[in-house]
Amino acid sequence: MSYEKLAKEIVQLVGGEKNVVSLVHCATRLRFVLKDEAKADKEKLEKTDGIITVKQSGGQFQVVVGNKVPEVYNAIGKVSNILNETGKEDHPAKGNKGFGAVIDVISSIFAPLLGVMAGSGILKGLLLIASNLGWLLPKDTTYMILYAGADSLFYFLPLLLAVTTARKFGGNIFVALTIAGGLLYPSIVTLKTEGTPTDFFGIPIVMMSYSSTVIPIIIAIIVMSKLEKWCNRLIHESVKNFITPLILLVIMLPLTLIVFGPFGVYVGNGIATGLIAAFGFSPLLAGAIMGACWQLLVIFGVHWGLVPVFINNIAVNGKDGIKPSAAASIFAQTGAAFGVMLKTKNKKLKTLAGSATLTALFGITEPAVYGVTLPLKRPFIAGIIGGAIGGAIIGQAGTQAFASGAPGLLTLPIFYGPGGQGFPGLILGISVSFLVSAILTYILGFEDPVEAEESIESSTKEPVHATDVSNEEVFSPIEGTVVALSEVPDPAFASEAMGKGIAIEPTSGKVVAPFDGTITVAFKKKHALAIVSPKGAEILIHVGVDTVKLDGKHFTSYIKEGDQVKAGDLLLEFDVEQIRAEGYPTITPIIVTNSSAYSDILPTAKGQVQIHDPLLQLFGGTNEKE
Repeated sequence: MSYEKLAKEIVQLVGGEKNVVSLVHCATRLRFVLKDEAKADKEKLEKTDGIITVKQSGGQFQVVVGNKVPEVYNAIGKVSNILNETGKEDHPAKGNKGFGAVIDVISSIFAPLLGVMAGSGILKGLLLIASNLGWLLPKDTTYMILYAGADSLFYFLPLLLAVTTARKFGGNIFVALTIAGGLLYPSIVTLKTEGTPTDFFGIPIVMMSYSSTVIPIIIAIIVMSKLEKWCNRLIHESVKNFITPLILLVIMLPLTLIVFGPFGVYVGNGIATGLIAAFGFSPLLAGAIMGACWQLLVIFGVHWGLVPVFINNIAVNGKDGIKPSAAASIFAQTGAAFGVMLKTKNKKLKTLAGSATLTALFGITEPAVYGVTLPLKRPFIAGIIGGAIGGAIIGQAGTQAFASGAPGLLTLPIFYGPGGQGFPGLILGISVSFLVSAILTYILGFEDPVEAEESIESSTKEPVHATDVSNEEVFSPIEGTVVALSEVPDPAFASEAMGKGIAIEPTSGKVVAPFDGTITVAFKKKHALAIVSPKGAEILIHVGVDTVKLDGKHFTSYIKEGDQVKAGDLLLEFDVEQIRAEGYPTITPIIVTNSSAYSDILPTAKGQVQIHDPLLQLFGGTNEKE
């Protein structure tokens, strides 16, 4: 796959560079903030090779590309100026208000840190295990060096958040870093640790510890960014490059220490205390709710509202008892995808579910959820049930997280604390989540999305010997634009596995007979038919892709099996716009299912085609091309 080619397509389909306010990425998603989401072509993006799905949530236009997201993100930086820092200013996306705006801010600030945060969390967890088992002692220099690498991100978190917040709001990153550095400056830290009475020109300051904190620096840099823009408008160009930073430092650091710092610390602690109280009241019930709902929160992007709480709990208390139950939801959807892999008869879906299961085991659930369980519905519900049961077990066990990181097999060490208390409950909970979801998925079943397509193949691919056919012309049964079969977004058609042919993107919703013949297959769900000519040509007309799932909705059939029809007779009608509105492509393959009986099959139309225009020329096996 060419990442630069994919990057160009993504930039174009989100409305171009000028429509992009900002772009960050997390483990699997490109998170765009757009000036006008109406300019983005969601349908084409979802059809683009390399894109799993597209979600609009929390004021963000999220393009899910899977584990290759860093490569695609970097490629966007190469083919566009979207990632350039110069000239970027805060520009709220259209319609991004209220709670959606809050979620957008939080996700944009934290998403760039998720990778290094997960790596640091894993290392911290491994060091906890090594320390508890006596392999390394905290006083060993080896331990100290590794722990410095693991803990530095969390200790200096305000510095990193200063960068991402300034980037989000268009502030000067270096001034933001300087303000964050002031909060962690040794003499400031000493004032807190020694309990020295502190004031600023007579204004008393309640000193706080700001290492590993989240809310104070975010508030400070948001205000700083707004103040910076105001200063730049008023101060002359010749001096603003140094006068504005001077004003920001003089105002913002004291203001943060006096107001934003204490306020942010108290708010963060208050939210954390409330959630901890919920787990204290009924850890079983709270764990069940978290296990059931976490993946739903992820889908809508609102899980970002809890991320600062997790980090704050670990920073303040050294542990967090809320996050572990979310692990049950991760492993539950993994189990549901595994159940689909075991149940499905479709080779393509089996492969997809298998790879999604493997990815989800390491904490990346988007391919499993968006590609497998959510489209099939029942497996997703099975995952919610399994997550609730596993979350209840984990909550009741009192499992704690001692470092940050997305729940997965590699990050299990972050849940292993002193003496391993609660860790067995975590292992039991995620195991139960996986098994219950997999078993429920297998028992409840789902509509195997290609069973109907396989029935088409088996019903129409009865071979005809080459001597039984002769040269024949097939006329267009649909009005529209001729498209190569290879462009149909379904491998069964695009690979010519079902036969050679052509496709048409319809501009009207009528299907007529392409020649005089007999209807051999009239599908109950009305989305497809097969017709055979007196000369032996067997033609399958399949309106749209995956339209079997519409169960006949938006289709009207005028035929039954065995009907004799004349060229141009009306066979089907369908509502083009309604089918597209339901999310299904309307591109229509027209397949010669007994292609092996012909020496060659050639398209005779290009571009726009009308009903009954020449479409295909079939050359019989015993005849030369004319």
